[in-house]
Amino acid sequence: MAETKYIFVTGGVVSSLGKGIISSSIGKLLQARGYNITIQKFDPYINIDPGTLNPYEHGECYVTVDGMETDLDLGHYERFTDIKTTKANSMTTGRIYKSVIDKERRGDYLGKTIQVVPHITDEIKRNIKMLGKKKHYDFVITEIGGTIGDIESAPFLEAIRQMKWELGKRAINLHLTYVPYLKAAGELKTKPTQHSVKELQSVGIQPDILILRTELHLDESLRKKVAAFCNVDLDCVVQSEDLPSIYEVPLKMLEEGLDVAILRKCGEPIGPTPELGPWKAFLERRRKAKKEVHIGLVGKYDLQDAYKSIREGLLQAGTYNDYKTVLTFINSEELTQDNVAEHLKGQDGIVICPGFGQRGVEGKIVAAHYTRTHDIPTFGICLGMQMMVIEFARNVLGYKDANSREMDEKTKHNVIDIMEEQKNITSMGGTMRLGAYECVLKQGSRTFNIYKQEYIQERHRHRYEFNSDYIKEYERNGMNCVGKNPESELVEIVEIPSLKWYIGTQFHPEYQSTVLNPHPLFVDFVKTAIENKK
Repeated sequence: MAETKYIFVTGGVVSSLGKGIISSSIGKLLQARGYNITIQKFDPYINIDPGTLNPYEHGECYVTVDGMETDLDLGHYERFTDIKTTKANSMTTGRIYKSVIDKERRGDYLGKTIQVVPHITDEIKRNIKMLGKKKHYDFVITEIGGTIGDIESAPFLEAIRQMKWELGKRAINLHLTYVPYLKAAGELKTKPTQHSVKELQSVGIQPDILILRTELHLDESLRKKVAAFCNVDLDCVVQSEDLPSIYEVPLKMLEEGLDVAILRKCGEPIGPTPELGPWKAFLERRRKAKKEVHIGLVGKYDLQDAYKSIREGLLQAGTYNDYKTVLTFINSEELTQDNVAEHLKGQDGIVICPGFGQRGVEGKIVAAHYTRTHDIPTFGICLGMQMMVIEFARNVLGYKDANSREMDEKTKHNVIDIMEEQKNITSMGGTMRLGAYECVLKQGSRTFNIYKQEYIQERHRHRYEFNSDYIKEYERNGMNCVGKNPESELVEIVEIPSLKWYIGTQFHPEYQSTVLNPHPLFVDFVKTAIENKK
């Protein structure tokens, strides 16, 4: 393929239809046909990035290898396709406007009046095209957040309209809508889809392909009706029924001929149908796994999306151990010494989740103490690892006031301290240790044996660190520091080798766990939890 082609994914009727899963599935299918793809997300909110957003607002904040805090959909893109996203794969209205305003302040526009059209739309188009040129991609898939009709989406839609006009067959629009079922009438209704397409047409965009989200199977006559009313070819009206797992969506889209419709619309040869052998094998293993392993997530956000990547990493690890992972959220704000045994009862393993701030941390310390003293497999991630360190200082080293500077600035035993480079930073956004960093593992350690290599690279998102002044004391008392950054000597991994599985990582391994390449720490943790169950 000589020139990059662009697929724009928009959504109508309601939000949360699964544009991210559809975008990831398209990427997977095109990859299986031998194309080099990437996927980007445009979010219409005015925040520069989701780094300062409460997870209740927007789910987890996903971090790219180059340290960009992004929307959780980028996690789906990576898990489905094994691509590595960067800051170029994520853009918000805030970043677009900031870029334009910075240029205006520098005098780049030579005194012109700055307007949404052409300046904002040109900046959007520049970011879409720049990704295509950066490393030659055959297809750039661009997902537009929000729903058609949202005021904040208007500049993005205008940019798409212009690109479709400028690039002809090299740019197509795929519109995802909802076909609701009215139980009282016993009918599926296409009117919301028709209105959504009409709204899209009113801004000058004719969808090339329609994907109809539905809870029930759509018959041929309904698809013909939608095709006729929306000016879309019948073979380009694709249904996306509810499925037991998001990982079944690529196979369903293959069956529905979505990839064929895309290639035909872009003027590409169709070629043989891809096999997707490893993907099918993963799903087959998942379906066959009937025995359950129970993992408790100790955290403060009672929301599936808040720990999305951790949940997916654990579910994948269950499949690769031929078990079904059953996850239970355990609210750390409610945990006390008196009720911890009751709350953790029936769990084969415990993950102490990441997070920020004071709320719920004492409950995480209580959980870490219980699992350590009862030898329950435990995995602490980021703040979770820090709570394991504090618990050990209080109950093994005997420092009853041990704490993190984040929670108590005056603690005499600051076993978790603010990182040196963070001390003079007052701004909130994008100021943490972010992105992929090197880590050297201690040979012979449990963690080294899991990774089976000495040098690893993992992604970070934190301001505080293990205080290295205490290393010798910890190691004398049975908690080993087995992973360090070669440049800063920052402690990245702690473990207690005398226990079945008690490991804490300062980094976030969940960002690197994908469907076909599950993270070794998750796989080994779940394996140990299964053995613990037996």
